[in-house]
Amino acid sequence: MSFVTLDSVSAATPDGRLLFENLDLSIGAERIGLVGRNGAGKSTLLALIAGLRAPSAGAISRAGEVAMLEQSPDLAARLVDLLGVGEAWDRLARIERGEGDASDLAEADWDLPARLEQALAEVGLGDFEPERSATALSGGQATRAGLARLLIARPDVLLLDEPTNNLDAEARELVKRILARWRGGAVVVSHDRSLLRGMDRIVELSSLGARSYGGDYDLYAGRKAVEAEAARRDLDHAEREVRRVAAEAQVARERKDRRDANGRRFADRGGTPKILLGMMAERAETSGAKEGRLASKLAAQAEDARAAAEALVERTRGLGFDLPSSGLPEGRLVLAFDAVCFAWPDGAPVIVDLSFRMTGPERMAVIGPNGSGKTTLIRLATGQLEPTSGEIRRQVPFARLDQRATLLEDDQTILENFRRLNPGASLNNAHAALARFLFRNAAALRVAGTLSGGERLRAALACVLCAATPPQLLILDEPTNHLDLDSIRAVEAALGGYDGALLVVSHDEDFLEAISVERRLVLKSP
Repeated sequence: MSFVTLDSVSAATPDGRLLFENLDLSIGAERIGLVGRNGAGKSTLLALIAGLRAPSAGAISRAGEVAMLEQSPDLAARLVDLLGVGEAWDRLARIERGEGDASDLAEADWDLPARLEQALAEVGLGDFEPERSATALSGGQATRAGLARLLIARPDVLLLDEPTNNLDAEARELVKRILARWRGGAVVVSHDRSLLRGMDRIVELSSLGARSYGGDYDLYAGRKAVEAEAARRDLDHAEREVRRVAAEAQVARERKDRRDANGRRFADRGGTPKILLGMMAERAETSGAKEGRLASKLAAQAEDARAAAEALVERTRGLGFDLPSSGLPEGRLVLAFDAVCFAWPDGAPVIVDLSFRMTGPERMAVIGPNGSGKTTLIRLATGQLEPTSGEIRRQVPFARLDQRATLLEDDQTILENFRRLNPGASLNNAHAALARFLFRNAAALRVAGTLSGGERLRAALACVLCAATPPQLLILDEPTNHLDLDSIRAVEAALGGYDGALLVVSHDEDFLEAISVERRLVLKSP
C-alpha cells in the first residue's frame, strides 16, 4: 500500500530556480533515505510530502497521515505542549481534580499517560516530568522530545530532516533504533552514513528528478561507483569517436582536394568540350557538398554524444581538491594540556584534570556525550578560554574551522574573504590559491552567504591553508554537520592527504575512520 504518491511533481525556489521536475515517487511501509547535493531540494521535497507547500507542477495524493520532525520546535512551553498533547493532558488533569465537564469526559484520552510515559522512556527522557518547562532542554533533548511527539502521534509516514545533526553517539543510536522498529513509512534526509545503512532503499534527488536504488547506503555507494566508472568509459569512447570522425572528415577533404586538382589539370590540357567540363564540375560540386553535409552531420552527432557523456561524468565526478603542505616535522610537539581544569564563574566544572599531548602529524578525535565539554576543550585549545588551573601549550600555528565556517563574512565574496584574512596576498596569488580549491575565475567572486555547506568549508580551508604561514594544526568542530555526501567524501579525501596535525570533534564514525584518526580523547559529563 502506498501512503503517499507523487506524480510528475516539479518544484522551484521562490526566485524561480528549478529544483527538480517530473518527479515520481511512492512511499509505502518502508524506510527511504533521501540524498542529494546541497541545494537539490531535499527539504523542499519533505515539505511537499507533508503538505506544507504546493508543487509548481504535478500532483501529490495522500492515503495516510504524515508527520514531520520539527527542526526548530517552540521551547517556550511545557514538555507536554512540545509533545503535542498539552490540551489532552490538561483535560485529564481537570477530570482528576474533579473539575471536568461532560465534554471533557466524552473526549478524554485515557491511554495518554501510558503512551506518553512509554514514548519518553523510549527516547531517553523517562525522568522528565511532563509539565516541566521545555526552555531548559538542550538541542539534543529537544530532538528527542520531537521524536517522542511522533511516537505518540503514530502517523503512517515519518519525515525526518537531518535528525542526527548535533546529536551525540548515544542519541544517534536512539534514532537508528526507533527507525529500525518503525513499521510505517519513513523518509529520512541525512548525510549520516551509519543511519542510511538502516534504510530499505536510497532515493537520490537531482534536477532531473528522483532515482531509486534498492538497498541501504553501502549498496547505493557501490552502484554509484560502478556508474561513475561506466560514465568515464563512455566519455573516453565518445572522445575517441569525435577524433575518428574528425580524422575521416580530414581524409575526405584531402581526397576531394586531390580530385579537384586533377580536374583542374584535366581542364587546363584543353580539347574537352565546355559543356562536358561544366557537367563534370557540377557533379564534383554536388558530390563534394553531399560529402561535406554528411561529415558535418557525423561530427555534430559525435560532439553531441561527447557532450552528453561529459555532462554525465560531471554529475558523477567528485569535488576533489588537495591541501597544501603544512611543513610539520615528525615528532614536533603540537599541543599539550597539563592538568587542565575549567569551571564557569558560577563554579560549575566542565573540564577536570585533563592532560594529553599531540606530536607531529597526529590525528586525534574528541568524543563524548552532549554537554561533556567538547566545545569548551576546543575553545581552550585555541585560546578563546583560559583554564581555571593547569597549563596549555600551543607550539605550532593552528586554525580552527567550525561547522558553519564563521570566519567567512557572508556579505563578502570568496576572493574578498581570502584577501581580508590574508592581507599580504596579491590578487593573482589569491586567485591561484582559490583555484587550487576549485574556485576558478568567476567562482571566486561568489558571495560567501550564497555558498552551500561543502563550498563554504572548502572556501574556509583555502583561506587558512594558503596563508603566508600555513597552520600545522587544523582544529575541526563537527565539520560534516552541514555537508552533503559528495562534499563529505571530498573533504575526507583532502584531509586524508593532509600532512599536518588534526584535532577533530565529531560524532561521525565513518568520517573519523576515513581521515585515519589514530586515537580518541573521550570526555565524560562532569
